[in-house]
Amino acid sequence: MTPMPPVEYSTIDAIRGPLLVVRGVTGVGWDEFVRIRLDAGPPRHGVVLDVDHDIAIVEVLEGTDGMDRLGTHVAFNGSPFRIPVGDGWLGRVCNGRGEPIDDGPPVLAPHDAPVAGNPLNPTLREPPAEPVLTGVSAIDGLTTLVRGQKLPIFSVAGLPHLELATQIAAQSSAGGEPFSVVVAGMGLPHADAATMRAALEDRARTGDLLMVLNTADDPVVERILTPRIALTVAEHLAFTLGRHVLVVAVDMTSYCEAVREVSSARGEIPARRAYPGYLYSDLASLYERCGRIRGRPGSLTIVPVLTMPAGDITHPVPDLTGYITEGQVVLSAQAQATGGYPPVDPLSSLSRLMRHGAGPGRTRDDHLAVAGQMLASLARARTVQELTELIGTDALNDTDRTYLAFTTTFTRDFATQRPDEQRALPDTLDRAWQVLAALPRRELTMLPTELLDTRLPRSDHA
Repeated sequence: MTPMPPVEYSTIDAIRGPLLVVRGVTGVGWDEFVRIRLDAGPPRHGVVLDVDHDIAIVEVLEGTDGMDRLGTHVAFNGSPFRIPVGDGWLGRVCNGRGEPIDDGPPVLAPHDAPVAGNPLNPTLREPPAEPVLTGVSAIDGLTTLVRGQKLPIFSVAGLPHLELATQIAAQSSAGGEPFSVVVAGMGLPHADAATMRAALEDRARTGDLLMVLNTADDPVVERILTPRIALTVAEHLAFTLGRHVLVVAVDMTSYCEAVREVSSARGEIPARRAYPGYLYSDLASLYERCGRIRGRPGSLTIVPVLTMPAGDITHPVPDLTGYITEGQVVLSAQAQATGGYPPVDPLSSLSRLMRHGAGPGRTRDDHLAVAGQMLASLARARTVQELTELIGTDALNDTDRTYLAFTTTFTRDFATQRPDEQRALPDTLDRAWQVLAALPRRELTMLPTELLDTRLPRSDHA
């Protein structure tokens, strides 16, 4: 039996920002997909945000510019917004609505999935384990990313967070196992979007990368949809096709500003900094889609990148993100001032799940010990630097002076690398040993004696 076409409603009560208020509807549900026909102009699409008796509030994905109440006709689809899923997305570039923008054909697949996602059964979740190697020493060596983890990058305007996100997307791997990368760009300037596409061209050519790009002049509502489309494709690649998938989402601050703008258009009561009170649960609905599922080989890992307005880590976006995620990689202006890239502040950065992805049987037996010693030495070096500002270098003892030299060696030989330089983990750890060799052996108290005897024999190191 041929299904009846959906009923069209022309009873538009109001147009507010990106929202349509449709009156007189029946049988309409929340999150339902909407097709919008105009008397003049191409059709548009939307999603039901709220229903109250016979009134539906529809979010227009392409925006409401040029629409008028009398020439707009709305048809409700009867189901949530869905997109085709499968490995046909790999190697493609699409916009925030899931439409290809790479001059290729539409993506077709035998299966589709709702972009809002389906909750994972918490009893089937497996703890994150095994590393995702980014090729960036400051991350792989000291704040190792783990499969199934959500590890954000905190930055401020003017720092090269986009370059670092692009480098991670271009270089990351899962130790030779099937691996894919999904990039979700939100509110990007056209120049940044073009730079990212060019830098990731080689990876796209290998057929293991999808880019979902929303630019700054695209409709704000599309910005809210962008990470959901990326995660929906990533979930299928990970949990159905058994691949290890990394999702790099930049910039989550732009996403949150879009949520705030839509919330204001809906007339909702604002909370902190005018963001809606449900921002925490909204972010959690994205971040918690990552993980591992018992009995399935794949994993989904998320690296959200966000800029902290005025460098304020207590701002709602980094603050709420920190509650949901398992650590952070912090970029700092102080590290940038030294001229090194990437400007990671290792003492402010943390991967809470590093012990599940590094060490014996996972990376290298000495990894955790070396990372612990590096961080302890950096903490002591920072204390010495603060002391130097008070009393000057002449009042320092010989050991304190070695810590000042250690900081310089760490930045030059370990933390600094080119944006297109991919370092294997053994190279990263060997560099760490070379940096630690600048300190007296008696200061390396976090390293086992047998490791010290192998790596730094007493004849070579005091």
